[in-house]
Amino acid sequence: MTTQTERHDIQDGLYVYKQNNSLRWYARFVLYGKWYSKATKEKELNKAIARARILLMEYQVKADNNLLVDSKRFKDVANRTIEKMQHELDNGGGKVSYRDYIQALNKYHIPFFDRTYVTSIDQDKIRQFNKWRLEKFGRVPAKSTLLTHNAAMNQVFKEAIEHKWMIAAQVPVLTAQGESGKRRASFTEEEYDKVYDTVLEMMESSRKEKTRLIRDLLLSYMEFCVNTGIRPGTEMEAITWGDIEMSRQEHKVRFKIKIRKGKTTKHTGTRTVVARDKIWDCLHGLRDRFPNRKPTDKVFKLEDGETTNELGTTFRKALEACGLKDSSDGPRTLYSLRHTYITWQLLRRDLRLDILAKQCGTSVAMIEQHYSHVVPSMFEEELSGVAFSKKPKKERKLNDKALAKQAKKYKSWEAELKQRGCI
Repeated sequence: MTTQTERHDIQDGLYVYKQNNSLRWYARFVLYGKWYSKATKEKELNKAIARARILLMEYQVKADNNLLVDSKRFKDVANRTIEKMQHELDNGGGKVSYRDYIQALNKYHIPFFDRTYVTSIDQDKIRQFNKWRLEKFGRVPAKSTLLTHNAAMNQVFKEAIEHKWMIAAQVPVLTAQGESGKRRASFTEEEYDKVYDTVLEMMESSRKEKTRLIRDLLLSYMEFCVNTGIRPGTEMEAITWGDIEMSRQEHKVRFKIKIRKGKTTKHTGTRTVVARDKIWDCLHGLRDRFPNRKPTDKVFKLEDGETTNELGTTFRKALEACGLKDSSDGPRTLYSLRHTYITWQLLRRDLRLDILAKQCGTSVAMIEQHYSHVVPSMFEEELSGVAFSKKPKKERKLNDKALAKQAKKYKSWEAELKQRGCI
């Protein structure tokens, strides 16, 4: 532990002193009720006194111009920022993007800037970071990725400014000159069926019950996503039984899902998603899994009532098992199910882009940017001038008895909706 060995008073609120671990003098002075200690870097007393007076004047000027700050190291400010964002997320608040900010800070910014003072991060340091990040990525990051990184970095600077560890004028300029948005990796109907069958086989061969439950839930998750276009992650996982609505006419039924939490809901509010008719079997299986469900219960839970973070990992393993992990548009993930929904809807040619954009909680421009490759396929006949005879769509026709049975089933669902507040 360091102790003071010598002291020389210069005037009220200003003196120099030595410590037992150094031969050089330090200056200590008070400004607006707060004491500051700074190294004079001088061994001689007279030079140290002169340097102490200069330090006091410099800090007095900074204080008068509101430039006086006690800087902190980047790692400390970043960790404090992460704690605040995580606290908001844990308590049901904050932005969905906070998760991405936290990941970016932990993986890129903190390892690079580490113990650098936030006030020392200038344009040259930012250029060094950009070069280092490029080497770590091994490619030019997408513009959207850079925008996320910049937003994360600005959260740290905001925290530093609020605590007067730096001033706004010291914040460097962050740019986002990355690659433009690429095509989205999706599945053809044959590929999707192959992945579904693979997960089904994995479920049936599970050795542990917990593993079986996760794979069983993944099948429902896949079907739900590919028939609604809802974003995997927060949007899907926040859906409760009370968010699923139905309307019925005899043996026909429509389902709508309220999206209350996700990427865009903070700005646009709750949006309603209309599900494809093929979601019926998926909902039937989910209902059987939770016979005692309540409107406030989350839909995507394991049969034992617990939640899981293993769906993404399990899906990746299934993709690897059936050889569909990689595509010409990049690696496939759970999010590819949403891209699959959009692609299939475009190929059906029976939906306007503005309606599809609202359904998916995105913009027409975004769909045009990322799915423009689908457009030529939508108009093959018009572009080629060659019309193929269309194969009649195979539909299973139900007899009167089957239709009555189906109508009875959905009537019971409708009754449950009125009675318990969920289907």
